[in-house]
Amino acid sequence: MSTASSPTPPPPAGRRSLGLRGADAPPARRPDSFYEAIGGEPTFRRIVHRFYEQVAGDDIMFPMYPEPEDLGPAEDRLRMFLEQYWGGPTTYSDTRGHPRLRMRHAPYQVTPTARDRWLELMTVAVKEAGLAPLHEATLLDYLERAAFSLVNTAEPGSPQ
Repeated sequence: MSTASSPTPPPPAGRRSLGLRGADAPPARRPDSFYEAIGGEPTFRRIVHRFYEQVAGDDIMFPMYPEPEDLGPAEDRLRMFLEQYWGGPTTYSDTRGHPRLRMRHAPYQVTPTARDRWLELMTVAVKEAGLAPLHEATLLDYLERAAFSLVNTAEPGSPQ
């Protein structure tokens, strides 16, 4: 009889075994992941780059960036986060730790107007990527849910 222990089973599909929950929890990387299905790193790079091209000229989004002279680092962080979330490399967590989206966005006034503009610009970027309709809908659904979860400030003059 062998004394070797059986291998540890993989985490359930769609979850990494890092104790992450909710919108921050990236699915485990696997060959059949959404990340791979939509074309991997080149596709995410194209989507996020197009988003930041729009941010650079936007009167609502651009002023929210603490280093507007160089949107490159923000572009890299968003791309790495999305790649990891959808089953790609874990570079985001390897370099920055747990995503903690709400905490990382807390210093910024994310109003419903800012949320809507973010979604508008991301929608353009996703639609221009030419994804299959199901993949486009899946990605846009996640982005909408994530954006709504990050609102942390009421509109000026609105009731609290």
